[in-house]
Order: sequence, then C-alpha cells, then structure tokens
Amino acid sequence: MPTGPVRHFLELRDLSRDELEHVFARTRVIKDRFKRYEPYRPLTDRTLAMVFEKASTRTRVSFEAGMYQMGGSVIHLTTGDSQLGRAEPIEDTARVISRMVDIVMIRTFEQSKIERFASTSRVPVINGLTNEFHPCQILADIYTFLELRGPIKGRAVAWIGDANNVAYTWLQAAEQLGFTLRFAAPPGYGPDPARVASGPHLKLCGDPHEAARGADLVTTDVWTSMGYEAESDERRRAFAHWTVDASVMAAARPEALFMHCLPAHRGEEVSADVIDGPQSAVWDEAENRLHVQKALLEYLLLGRDVE
Repeated sequence: MPTGPVRHFLELRDLSRDELEHVFARTRVIKDRFKRYEPYRPLTDRTLAMVFEKASTRTRVSFEAGMYQMGGSVIHLTTGDSQLGRAEPIEDTARVISRMVDIVMIRTFEQSKIERFASTSRVPVINGLTNEFHPCQILADIYTFLELRGPIKGRAVAWIGDANNVAYTWLQAAEQLGFTLRFAAPPGYGPDPARVASGPHLKLCGDPHEAARGADLVTTDVWTSMGYEAESDERRRAFAHWTVDASVMAAARPEALFMHCLPAHRGEEVSADVIDGPQSAVWDEAENRLHVQKALLEYLLLGRDVE
C-alpha cells in the first residue's frame, strides 16, 4: 500500500519522469500477462467510480474493462444520475464519493472542476479528459512509441493541429521525457505563450511539412474538439491545407509512425491512406489505453509493491 498524501493524476506532470518510466515498465508486464491469458487481479475488492460529463467510447471501455480485468468493480456516473449536474458543491460530492470508493476517474470540461474535486477527495483522482489536458491518452501514445520504436528521449514528434488538450499534454511530455515537439498550426491556433515554457522541447513550425521533416512520429487530432462545434466551419477553412496526407508522411523519417487519439475524420485532419496505411499505429495506440491505464490504477492504489 502507498503511504503519504493521496496521489492524483490530473496532468501528466503530476508524475515524475521516474514514475512515468515505472508505469511504462508495468504496462509492458501487465499487457504481456493479458496477451497470455494469465489472470492478474491485484485490485480485488477495489471500486472505481467513473464520472462522465463528456461522453466517450475509448475512455469508458478501457477503464471499465481494465478495472474488471484486475479484479475490481466499477460504478458509472453521469451528471444526470448524480449531484454533479445539480446544486451540490463539487467539493461536497467529492467528500461523499471518496468515502465509498477507492479511486475516481472524471471526464469533464474545465480543469478547475477536477482540481476542486481532487482537493477534498480522500482517494486518487484520474483525469479522463478535460478541456485543458488529456494525460491518459498521452500515456498510451508514448507507451505505443516505446513498444514499437524504443526510447522517445531525443526524438522528434510532429504535432499538426490546434492547441487543444492533447497538444498541451504532448508539450508536458516533451519537457518531462526529453524529446522535441514540433508544433504546426495555422495562424491563431498555436499554443498560448502564457501556457508554455520555451526551450529545446518545443519548436513552432509554419506548416505541416516543416514539422514532419525528419520526425519520428507524426500525430494529429480532429480540427474541432468536443465543445467547440460552433467553430466547426471556421476551423475547417483555417485547416484546409493542414491534412496529414502521404506527402506530409513522406517528409518524416521512413520508419516514422502516425498516431491519432480517435475518433478520426478521414479526408479532414488525416487522409485515409495514412490512417489505414502501414505507418499508422492508431489501433495499437487505442488498445494501449487499456494496458497503460491498468498500470496507472495499480500504481495509484498499490504503489510499487507489486509483482
């Protein structure tokens, strides 16, 4: 059992480099056991509460399946069947829920909401996605790269898209793990200078081909994230020439991978021949949400005292 203050995972930088490396190492072990149909149930009698204010396919299936596979149980909550969508202060909701379960995953809107919940929670809280960050996705992405191409330190990752929650989490990862994020976005859609630190981990690029040139990984996301649907037409025009297609991938290293957190819009942010092509790792990436989140649950609940 871990001792000391309750550990939360609200941003990627909530875990140190050493802790991230531990989670990745455990992911490899846990995934190997899963593939060999070897039961591994260290979380027997533990309960995960999943709170969804934003719907999701991959987040719900990966956390729910992962918790059951590790011997635990799951409670699924939405704003419609809890006090989160009503007048009760979120801090009070956290005080109650955290007396009844062992760990909480929340997928919501503002980062401040999950931070307020965590501030009074007696158990670990995991960020399943907020407007500002998506740390579980980047855990899976980086593990997928490690699995397929080896260490990410010193590599170049091309981000082609707007400054959304996935992009800002990639920036945290680059700073923590020692690689360079080449950030390419149309004018007005790049990172907020107030939210990023300058340094060798970040290079701003003027177009997709510049970002992809010699990159080890090319990644993107939908042009319009959840909650920004009113800007869809405007964003489609702004990103019209920013599709990750065969010519963009040709600028990257021959062994470069392509990733996308899904769902994807073929013909918009990525061409069909890229996402369905030989360099695409999106299906491994999606599956690895399951394995890396199992390792995260294990670490937050049990620490390093595992087999």
